[in-house]
Amino acid sequence: MNRRRLIASALGLAAGSVAIRPAAAQPLADLTVTAAIRGSINASEFGVWPDALDDQSRAFRRMLDEASARNAPVFLPPGDYVVSNIRLPKNVRLAGIPGASRIVYGGDGYLFAAEDAGAVELSGLSFDGANRPLGPQAQALVELRRVAAFAMDRCAVLGSGGSGIALERVSGRIERSTVAGAAAYALYCVEAGRMQIAHNSVHDCAEGGILVHRWQQAGDGSLVTGNRIERIGARSGGTGQYGNGINVFRAGNVIVSNNHIYDCAFSAIRANSADNVQILGNQCLRSGETAIYCEFSFEGAVVASNLVDGAANGIAIANLDQGGRLAVVNGNVVRNLVDRPPYEPYAPDVAAAFGTGIAVEADAALTGNVVEGAPRHGFLIGWGPFLRNVAATGNVVRAAREGFAVSVVEGAGSVVIADNIIDGAERAVVGYRWADAVTGDLARGDAGRFRHLRVEKNLVS
Repeated sequence: MNRRRLIASALGLAAGSVAIRPAAAQPLADLTVTAAIRGSINASEFGVWPDALDDQSRAFRRMLDEASARNAPVFLPPGDYVVSNIRLPKNVRLAGIPGASRIVYGGDGYLFAAEDAGAVELSGLSFDGANRPLGPQAQALVELRRVAAFAMDRCAVLGSGGSGIALERVSGRIERSTVAGAAAYALYCVEAGRMQIAHNSVHDCAEGGILVHRWQQAGDGSLVTGNRIERIGARSGGTGQYGNGINVFRAGNVIVSNNHIYDCAFSAIRANSADNVQILGNQCLRSGETAIYCEFSFEGAVVASNLVDGAANGIAIANLDQGGRLAVVNGNVVRNLVDRPPYEPYAPDVAAAFGTGIAVEADAALTGNVVEGAPRHGFLIGWGPFLRNVAATGNVVRAAREGFAVSVVEGAGSVVIADNIIDGAERAVVGYRWADAVTGDLARGDAGRFRHLRVEKNLVS
């Protein structure tokens, strides 16, 4: 190679390097669209057109069946596609443009359903229920059973006449998606296989937000993290069956972390019979009843670093009578409570159960928490004989009627209330028989007559 050719070759390489730079700088959204289109089936080949006036259900099914047979993805260009009763084949990879590719429910049944599928991937799609009623057999706008690998990313499920999404025995993830305006639950997930439900927006649903359930009490392993959940109602009423932002029922080994949960009719987070649940770093504002609840037959709960502002009760770890036990409640801030439940009419004895910052019963460490503005008790320890092995140390309570209420009923187990700061309470530590105060201020003496109770070194002002 002579010198002239060498120079020309170098200039060519330089030009090539310059030519590829614009592609490298291509916006992420454009790259996603390009990837979705590359190698995908052309919907128009099957007579599926955006903004067509007619229902396209038959052509849509044929398109998905062909894509499954070819193991090829399908890309939906921007526009509206009116369909109903789409039974998904064994493998589906369906993508669109977020906010622009809209699949609209035409009525008379359901929108999407799948059973015994291998892989279902939905990306960049809006599923619009148009507030039309679902058929009598349909639970949700998008309903999947026994799917080995499910992925929903950057989708929206809107205006469902039932629940938004219902999953049974499904493994996978739902991420960066929106569920809004459901007439029942945003997401009902039962018998999951380690689902990841992360960074979604859920709002304005009539009965509940994100539900992680099992038919029988067992390990589940789902992760519910980074979601924003707002304005969850309880249209069917009740005393906590509905109206919860996140509800974990019988599902063990679940982590609920770093969620923003506002304006729920009942609890922001409610864990019922859920072993080894961790509720960490959540922000819970304006809950109608108990903001964070661990109840009934659970063993093992960590409730830590949560912020509760506005609720009838802050945090409750309850039901030793049903086997509920073993908890750490650490580093939480609870403030601005009210002493009334969200349901009316209610009897005075019911109202007496509200207005408490943090309540625990059995085998629990209660440490490093701050409660401010509790109309009744900053901390409630035990209920009747349902009290065992509680250590309440290093907590701060301000502006509560009573700092600590503790059960002194016969049969109550061991409790230590020590090294806490109690500021601005009418009484610092009071003994209770069920709902009735039966002692003076135990922080000023007289606690020694209760063999199960030690009250010492608290700073009262």
